Amino acid sequence: MTNNRSRPARMRGFTLIEIMVVVVILAILGTFAVSNIFDRPDQARLTKAQHDIRTLESALEMYRMDNFVYPSSDQGLQALVERPTSSPEPRNWRSGGYMRQLPQDPWGNAYVYLGPDDTGGRPVILSYGADGQPGGDGVNAEIRNTNLP
Repeated sequence: MTNNRSRPARMRGFTLIEIMVVVVILAILGTFAVSNIFDRPDQARLTKAQHDIRTLESALEMYRMDNFVYPSSDQGLQALVERPTSSPEPRNWRSGGYMRQLPQDPWGNAYVYLGPDDTGGRPVILSYGADGQPGGDGVNAEIRNTNLP
């Protein structure tokens, strides 16, 4: 029978106490990490909305470059997915469209599009925020391409 004390130092394992200390430290670190992630869902939604609006704005610019005009307010963002049949009809609408599908805002609502016919110039793309209503503060505030950072 061999004695544990006679084993070389390199053959020894971890004690139960050492393993439990490591587990406790990992649990504490995990708690801080998870709390930091879950404290920021509103910021994540805002960032997603800003990214979506920039993507839609880029697709509108490609549409304008091909067709020399932006879609009208009546044609809306759907003109990026399906060829519009109303005026102004696009001359060089890209086969397959400019996007596969339109994204919804992080709160499950459609993005609002106001064409240059309603804005007097640059088209406006916006999300009404968490409450889906115009105006608002905080998470309920409108997010527009005209005031993105």
